[in-house]
Amino acid sequence: MAWELLFGSDIGLMSLGVIVGVLVIGFAMAKMYSSKIDEETRKVGK
Repeated sequence: MAWELLFGSDIGLMSLGVIVGVLVIGFAMAKMYSSKIDEETRKVGK
């Protein structure tokens, strides 16, 4: 029932889009923050 509603209705597909979007944004932010932390660590280490 829940899977049919998620993949079969307009509301479900919009919800799925939001879920995927949040995951993509979270991954991008984690990657950006990780690179900034590495950059600061290298800067302080010099």
